[in-house]
Amino acid sequence: MNKLQWKLGLILGLLILAVWLLYPTIDWYTKTQDERAKLESVRLRPKRILNLGLDLRGGTHMLLELDVAKLEKKEALTDAMARAIEIIRNRVDQYGVGEVPIARQGDRWISVDLPGISNAEEAENLIGKTALLEFRLTNDSPDAMKVLEKVDALGESPMDKSGKLLPEIAKVMPKGSILAKAAPGEDDRQRYYVLEATVPLTGAYLENARVETDAQFGYPNIGFTFNKEGGRIFERFTGANVNRNLAIVLDGVVHSAPVIKTRIGGGTGVIEGNFTMQEARSLAIVLRAGALPAPVKIIEKRVVGASLGEDSIKKGLGASLTGFLFVLVFLVIYYRAGGLIADTALLLNFVFLVAAMSYFGATLTLPGIAGFILSIAMTIDGNVLVLERMREELALSKPLAMIIPTAYDKAWSAILDGNVTVWIAAVFLFQFGSGPVKGFAVTLTIGLLIGVFTSVFVTRSVYDFWLTSNPKELSI
Repeated sequence: MNKLQWKLGLILGLLILAVWLLYPTIDWYTKTQDERAKLESVRLRPKRILNLGLDLRGGTHMLLELDVAKLEKKEALTDAMARAIEIIRNRVDQYGVGEVPIARQGDRWISVDLPGISNAEEAENLIGKTALLEFRLTNDSPDAMKVLEKVDALGESPMDKSGKLLPEIAKVMPKGSILAKAAPGEDDRQRYYVLEATVPLTGAYLENARVETDAQFGYPNIGFTFNKEGGRIFERFTGANVNRNLAIVLDGVVHSAPVIKTRIGGGTGVIEGNFTMQEARSLAIVLRAGALPAPVKIIEKRVVGASLGEDSIKKGLGASLTGFLFVLVFLVIYYRAGGLIADTALLLNFVFLVAAMSYFGATLTLPGIAGFILSIAMTIDGNVLVLERMREELALSKPLAMIIPTAYDKAWSAILDGNVTVWIAAVFLFQFGSGPVKGFAVTLTIGLLIGVFTSVFVTRSVYDFWLTSNPKELSI
């Protein structure tokens, strides 16, 4: 009796824990779409909730290609890809989007799903920026001024399609200098700077980047802070170049070139420009996350509408609920009291599985729902095996106290064999699959483990409890 009380107490405790884990998910999805969007914009989305994938929530899918030709020779491709994926994940996490599938595909491709972001331009700005921040001195020599005059007189881009300077511009460019374009200003005129080729400081020394507001005009800027080493380099560098212009260059574009009026200590600075608040926020995110090891090109982009996601949810839930209810009713009609106990196990299986996925912050996709349904089917299979074994023993007129343990002993090998076989298939799908296939495998694996627990441990505990109160009666 003490052993039975311990089992029932464990099941009740797990049920209470599952409900507690499910509460954040239920609370989140009972909010309106506008309420959720506001909370996500200030990064208040709960972490331990069940996230909806791209096919259910809508959003943007992108396939990125790392430009391996621009990698430093000392950095291996495998390491560069791992670093690129980590940086992209950091950017997405800081943006406020929940756990999203980001995976390597092939040698140099990265697949990224961004649920909830249907603005393709916004997604590109977030993911595609190399975020290489450089600090360079401007070249203000007479030769440099002649170059800028020649560029203005040209009236078109001073670079050819491959990005190289036109011969007439390259001929007069001062040695040890480069030509860089400025960020768009209030007018349509494209401006350029002649910069020193030496880069004394880069964004690798950044400790933080944040959106600030200009005190005089209220324009959004990006304030940045260097780490201790970067702060010392910045202080020495600015002290040695007072009254010169320091260009702040991001991904090869000059955003501002203020005059160094005095030695700047404290390791802080501001990037000024013609930013909107959203642009400033995205720029601060990519600076905080760090620079990609090489530029990435977006070679595939697909936007899934939110309405398509809602339609998928409605149809998927409708089909799943209809099938689930049909199975529950059939089990009760065909197996009577045994079917009712099996139904209890199925409902607990459903609650435990969703709670586990919520705790791990898993992303649910349509293939994930398929894995969810298959795992429940395996649970039903286990219950049916036990119930059929009970009927066989009942036909032999054995007492109920012998029927229950004998049925479980005989059914266990078949239950274990079926689940292990499916689990092996799920392992291979996870190992060699990608994206949705992995989601299917993960959901199926968790569901199989919980299914064995509910179809064997939970139902056996219920039958043992039945024996203590009705030792001679059981309709199967």
